[in-house]
Amino acid sequence: MSEALAAIETAGTDTSVPAVSGARQFWRRLRAQRAALVAAAVVALLVLVALAAPLLTALEGQDPTTYHPTLIDSARGGVPIGSFGGISADHWLGVEPQTGRDMFARLLYGARVSLGVSLGATVVQVVVGIAMGVAAGLGNRWVDLILSRVTDIFLAMPLMIMALALLAVVSDGFPRPVLVALIISLVSGWSTMAKMVRAQTLALKNLDYVSASRLSGWSTWRTAVRELLPGLAAPVITYGALLIPQNISAEAALSFLGVGVKPPTPSWGQMLTSADVWYQAAPQYLLLPALALFVTVFAMTVLGDGVRVALDPRAASRLRIGTGRKREARAGTAAPATQNGAPATGEAAPGTETAAPGPGKGVPDAASTAVPKKKEERT
Repeated sequence: MSEALAAIETAGTDTSVPAVSGARQFWRRLRAQRAALVAAAVVALLVLVALAAPLLTALEGQDPTTYHPTLIDSARGGVPIGSFGGISADHWLGVEPQTGRDMFARLLYGARVSLGVSLGATVVQVVVGIAMGVAAGLGNRWVDLILSRVTDIFLAMPLMIMALALLAVVSDGFPRPVLVALIISLVSGWSTMAKMVRAQTLALKNLDYVSASRLSGWSTWRTAVRELLPGLAAPVITYGALLIPQNISAEAALSFLGVGVKPPTPSWGQMLTSADVWYQAAPQYLLLPALALFVTVFAMTVLGDGVRVALDPRAASRLRIGTGRKREARAGTAAPATQNGAPATGEAAPGTETAAPGPGKGVPDAASTAVPKKKEERT
C-alpha cells in the first residue's frame, strides 16, 4: 500500500536522478563520524577475537581451565612466580593467582561469555519490546491499558534484586550464561523499548499510508509488518545499540556479586570478583578484565551514539550546519544571492543602465531629495 501511494505521489516527476537509498545515506553519515568509525573497528576486533578464542589459545598452547600449581608461590599465598604476574613465552599475560590458570585464555573466553550474554539479551529485549509496543499501539483501549500496566510493572522492577532472587532459586544444572541472558532481558530493557515502540506506533498509525492499508482490508499483522516496522527501524536500532553496553555492565555486575556465570566458565565480572584481594600482589589480575570491560563498554556506547546520529537526519544536519551563533555567522558571511546576474538587493549590475522612474511611483522627486543633499554638503 505504501509503495502504491509513493508511486502515485511521484507520478509525473522527473526521475532522471536516482534517489540515494536509505542504507547509502546511513553509511555516508556514519563514515563522516571518525569516533564512530574507530569504535566500530574496536567492536569488530573484539568480536573477531572472541570468535577466534580457540584458535588464539591453541596458538599460545594454553586453555582457560588447566591449573598450573608450579607457577605460583604457595609460601606467599598463591602469588604468581616471576615478574608482571608470571608473563613468559608460554603465558603471554601471566597466570591467575592461587590457581595458575592462563590469563590470556581466560580473557578471550571471558569475552565470548560477556559479548554473547549481552547480544543474546539485547535480541530478546528488542523482540519482546517490539511485540508489546506494537500490540499496545494497534490494539483497542483495553489491550493498550493492560499491556501498558504490565510494562509499567516490569519497568519499576529493580534489576539487581530480581536477578539475585531468580538466580538463587534456579537449579545449577541450567546453563548459566543462558539463564543470565534471559533474566537480564526479561527483567529490564524490554519495558523501555516497549514504551518507545508504543509511542512511535501511535504516531505512525494516524498517517495516510497506514490508514489506507487498514481501510483496504489488511490485517493488523500485515499492516504492522509492511507499514509500521520500516518506520520503527531507526529508533529500534538506535536503542538496541545502546542496550548492548548496558547488558555487558549488568552481566559483569551479576558475576561480580557471585550470582552470574559460575566457575570454571570464565567471565570478566567473575574475574573481578576474585581479584579484589589481589590488586596489590598481582595488579594485572584486576587491571586486565577491568580494562577489557571499560574498552568494550566505551566503544559500544560511542558506536551506539554514532548510529543514533546517522539514523537521525536532524542530528546530522545540526552537525553539518551548526546551531546558534555559528549558524548566524555563516548566514552573515554567505555571498548575496543573485538573480539573472544581478544582486538580489536590487542594485544594478555593472555596465547596465536603469531608467529613472517617473514621479508618483514610490520614488522621491527632486524636491524631496533636496534636503538630504544639503545635509551631505554640510557634512
